[in-house]
Amino acid sequence: MPAPAGQGIVFRRTDLAGKPEVPARLSEVEAVERRTAIGKGEATIHTVEHVLAAVAAHAIDDLTIELTGPEPPILDGSVQPYFEALTKAEPAPVGGEASFLTVQAPFTVTDRDAAYVVAPSKTLRLTVSIEWPHPLIGCQAGTYEITPERFATELAAARTFGFTHEVAELQARGLIKGASEANAIVLDDEKVVAGGKLRWPDEFVRHKAADIVGDLALTGARIQAHVVATRPSHGGNIALARALARAGRRTGMPAMDISKIMDYLPHRYPFLLVDRILEVEGQKRIVGIKNVTINEPFFQGHFPGHPIMPGVLIIEAMAQVGGMLLMSHFEDQDTANKVVYFMSLDNVKFRRPVVPGDQIRFELDMLQFRGKTCRMKGAGFVDGQVVAEAEMMAMVVDK
Repeated sequence: MPAPAGQGIVFRRTDLAGKPEVPARLSEVEAVERRTAIGKGEATIHTVEHVLAAVAAHAIDDLTIELTGPEPPILDGSVQPYFEALTKAEPAPVGGEASFLTVQAPFTVTDRDAAYVVAPSKTLRLTVSIEWPHPLIGCQAGTYEITPERFATELAAARTFGFTHEVAELQARGLIKGASEANAIVLDDEKVVAGGKLRWPDEFVRHKAADIVGDLALTGARIQAHVVATRPSHGGNIALARALARAGRRTGMPAMDISKIMDYLPHRYPFLLVDRILEVEGQKRIVGIKNVTINEPFFQGHFPGHPIMPGVLIIEAMAQVGGMLLMSHFEDQDTANKVVYFMSLDNVKFRRPVVPGDQIRFELDMLQFRGKTCRMKGAGFVDGQVVAEAEMMAMVVDK
């Protein structure tokens, strides 16, 4: 279903009381074994990667997906039915501005056997290699430019695959309950069972590439990077997505711009240290950024010949982002007459210096909220590396 600009991709379980919604975001990832699942408890949605790959390949930013069960239909085991359905639906502009994640410098990610090298690129480009001790797989590799046209011809039709010797054990663990030759490539020790035919000799690595596209959609942004993936897995893909979200530079429509921030926070120059709020997930999590420039007034006196952002101001900036999260609990009240006081700081750690040109990404989670008092845990990242972390307690008071 269509969605307003800025909503992002949201799943809605119409079969459950209250029709709970689960945003397609990394914070909602619940499981990564043999599939990617998001949500919590009975609202969990399993195997979202195929439909999300179709959405991302079409560069669709805002969409509501209604389900009448805990999993999108597997269909033929590929992304193609979803991709073609969206093509026929004719995606249309809804205004707003798309969010992009760009990579400034190369970095690596590993998760068990999965390994990734990420480098700057003007588009999303995947170079994927896999290896299996099976005569139809062996070593396979491919490079794919992710555009709607090339995804349609090179990746969309590649099906998921599995092995007959795995079926009993996986089904005993509640996985692949509906697996069959109609919705997957099923292999015995030598061939595709039941006379099945491959769509490409390297269909296996193509499907792995499509899975990466779907899992990266959980960043909530269009990725501009060259990803070299070796033995990718869903767990590895999610680790990659988290690293991209922290190390990449995000552009596009913010969740809150500076005018909204100034409505919430009483701080002004030179003590307003938040530039944008990128993400607000209900009243439990917030992500904001601070751009550090040489024009900051504190650099005039804080090591002018070797400028470093004072650690206390890094924590102050983190606290201001956290204050935005706390104030969101009082949106139905007159926030102009309220202010956030911080009561305590615990477990404060400084991991590395912050210098002019850095962009600090602050991520804060609400640990506890009672009345007008809360506990939060936060961390600041520059290029994916932790620069500071702290736990803090704060309360909202009337001016």
